[in-house]
Amino acid sequence: MKEIKTRILLAEDDENLGSLLQEYLQAKNFETDWVTNGDKAFRYFEQYHYDLCIFDVMMPVKDGFALASDVRIMNSTIPIIFLTAKSMKDDILEGFSRGADDYITKPFSMEELLFRIEAILRRTSGAKVGNKQQWEIGRFVFDVKKQELTIDGKVQKLTTKESDLLKLLCNNMNEVLERNFALKAIWIDDNYFNARSMDVYITKLRKYLKEDPRVQIINVHGKGYKLVVDDPLISED
Repeated sequence: MKEIKTRILLAEDDENLGSLLQEYLQAKNFETDWVTNGDKAFRYFEQYHYDLCIFDVMMPVKDGFALASDVRIMNSTIPIIFLTAKSMKDDILEGFSRGADDYITKPFSMEELLFRIEAILRRTSGAKVGNKQQWEIGRFVFDVKKQELTIDGKVQKLTTKESDLLKLLCNNMNEVLERNFALKAIWIDDNYFNARSMDVYITKLRKYLKEDPRVQIINVHGKGYKLVVDDPLISED
């Protein structure tokens, strides 16, 4: 039987780095298409199936942020890693607001990139905390496998990180989800930038859940977050 390889779309305008990354990823058994600008990357994304995207932020024609926004319109769940030479917190938070799953700041080691790719793929392939695949949260139904949050027939597609974070909250229903635990479980590292990005995702989840005023994600000062529902409609079976 032919092995099915993970397919990666790599958009990097630096030809030396792009060629090196493609060669390294292919040596690690990832089928990798490399393009040098965001416009061409999006055309590839429209034509072919990919399991993960790696986008440089600063690219000609279309930058990585704009590319990620376009990709998210077509596919709300595919993992996206940003490569950036910038370390300013606003740029990193901008990346997460566009739906990034992770970022890596240049210069970086190939081993670090591989570690981050493998960590994301483990999460997206189902190796997440807990095995329950569907939760009732007040009037909402959260389908973990489909990464969908549904209320009264209205479906909200979730990104991988939104889904991972909501599942952690559900697994700790009515209990405190410790901030550092969530950061290490989902972002691998509990540094400042990842902590700020998690705040962005908490805000997004609150926005989705506000259609049922009984459902709340509460800040627990100095500790983390708690998902609560004001009545006994929560199912934990």
